[in-house]
Amino acid sequence: MANTTITLEQVLNQQVANFSILYVKIHNYHWYVKGEQFFTLHAKFEELYNDITQKADDIAERLLTIKGRPAATIKEYLEIGTVAEATGKEDARGMVQSLIHDFSVVSKELQDGIRLAEDAGDHPTADMLIGMQADLDKHVWMLESYLG
Repeated sequence: MANTTITLEQVLNQQVANFSILYVKIHNYHWYVKGEQFFTLHAKFEELYNDITQKADDIAERLLTIKGRPAATIKEYLEIGTVAEATGKEDARGMVQSLIHDFSVVSKELQDGIRLAEDAGDHPTADMLIGMQADLDKHVWMLESYLG
């Protein structure tokens, strides 16, 4: 039987990929949102992609700090990421629902990284991921509240 133990580096790379995919996805939403919510969502999506790009960079730099190798190509992101690209067919409500789903998935996945980092005594990585998880959970709450 194959070894299915996941490493901290793998978990961190999966999140570099996820945040990178989300960066592109949220830009798509920022550029293509239409309707009565345009002004609100256009600004919110810009806020979110700025936040997401910082998170991707923070994880990649942490990986380098702990002697890992962050994924750095779109091909790698799509191979190891767990969030889907934008379809280009989402309406404004669908865009928000997609981000609620994606942020919830990533928040849950961060728990694996937190556990692995804590088990390894890597408190700076665990702390970074805990902060990111809290931020994503807040984004989910705000987006759900926006939808009513």
